[in-house]
Amino acid sequence: MGQAKVAERILMIEDDESLSTMVAEYLSSMGLQMTTRPTAADGLSTLDESAFDALILDVMLPDMDGFDVCRRIRAVSDIPILMLTARGDEMDRIVGLELGADDYLPKPFNPRELLARLRAILRRQQQGPTNRHTNVLRFGRLEIDRDQRCVRVDDKERPLTGYQFDLLSALAENPGRVMSRETLMDRVKGESLEAFDRSIDVHISRIRATIEDDPKRPRRVITVRGAGYVFARQQN
Repeated sequence: MGQAKVAERILMIEDDESLSTMVAEYLSSMGLQMTTRPTAADGLSTLDESAFDALILDVMLPDMDGFDVCRRIRAVSDIPILMLTARGDEMDRIVGLELGADDYLPKPFNPRELLARLRAILRRQQQGPTNRHTNVLRFGRLEIDRDQRCVRVDDKERPLTGYQFDLLSALAENPGRVMSRETLMDRVKGESLEAFDRSIDVHISRIRATIEDDPKRPRRVITVRGAGYVFARQQN
């Protein structure tokens, strides 16, 4: 007989007792081993004392901002982090991604979606990080082959122009980092800066039409108003 699979251990730092209880009960029924803590201090102490496979972290905590908690954890650990935001605020999720969160979910949310996102980041962690110096970058179902200069989704090649491939590569080599238009101009050569500046949003739009499941609601290349674009660390 095969050895039984050990349940992944999940820590949830959330001060809303009814929400944390509901989530813990649901995820436990799905085979995960849940631990909940109501404050940042309790959560950080628990992380110091025990090993966990992933963290669900609320942004609004009574004793410390969730972003500060994320920053402190990332300084010492690469544990997958899924952040919960009280609003669907774009800047909230961008800040979280920049600080090293693997995914975000705005409240209110469906527990099944939380489970799906949690399992996705756990799978990503088990596969190991993608080395930015390898020839192929992989993000979930998306594959960027820098030798063949082609992009695949679900193993099917998706057409991009040379400029669009270089632009996507520049973003993908810096997942979670907001990149300004000026930075992208410096990375992508072959077109004058002035001309490229006027067309960069068009290039991004065409990239999204090629690689996103829903280009109107992009999950891979995200716009940061007034700042530029960010390539999501965690993708399905």
